[in-house]
Amino acid sequence: MNVYEKKVLDTAVVAGHILLENGAEISRVEETMERITKAYGVESGNYFVLSSGIFTTAGNELGDGFANVKYIPLSSAKLDKVVAVNQLSREISEGAYTVEEARIRLSEIQAMKGKPKWAQILAAALGSGCFCALFGGDIFDSITAFLVGLILYIFVLNIGTVHLSKIVANLSGGAIVSLLAILLYQLGLGHHFEYVIIGSIIPLIPGMSFTNGIRDIANGDYLAGLVRMIDALLITFSAAMGVGLVLGIYNQITGGVLL
Repeated sequence: MNVYEKKVLDTAVVAGHILLENGAEISRVEETMERITKAYGVESGNYFVLSSGIFTTAGNELGDGFANVKYIPLSSAKLDKVVAVNQLSREISEGAYTVEEARIRLSEIQAMKGKPKWAQILAAALGSGCFCALFGGDIFDSITAFLVGLILYIFVLNIGTVHLSKIVANLSGGAIVSLLAILLYQLGLGHHFEYVIIGSIIPLIPGMSFTNGIRDIANGDYLAGLVRMIDALLITFSAAMGVGLVLGIYNQITGGVLL
């Protein structure tokens, strides 16, 4: 296997890494890697993709081989990078990039910055308020959920994802939601406590991971799909445990049910 073919396979691995790391489903990763290698004339590539790793092999009739294993831990989705790699793979198929140019473009995609923290916090707060209204809350409940979601995501971005494990971060997030909702409810800001909690907890729910897990299973990638679904369920249960823990302690202290 010559240097050119190895560069092509390395380029495909980098593209697959970006896709898998940022929330793409397994079939998309495999299809993109195959599309890139075939566009550059390499037909011997074989790809085995799991939810947390990519295994790539290739060879020729002379016995020269290529093998690459990439470990990719589960992380949050960044769909702008997925879209960018998809577009790049289409342009590669059309002959718009050399291998070297494609590698430079992939490096640029990897270096793409996510949304600023203030935008993420504002989006979480708006989402919390809107979901509260969607589930039946009134305007005061939505305002309360907006405030709770705002504080929750400040915690998530500055403490939860930086200093805590995934389980502890989501358990703590659920507890913060309940604690703030109780406080604001007692101050008379919200009218329906249950809708405030439901709306405020939504930013912690990994809906995309769960959906991709179902899609992977539907595509026959059972192992990867189950891993993603278990990870999503674990996060959900952790957040629910945080909510239940605070509510249980509050009920024990007050001697009655809050709702």
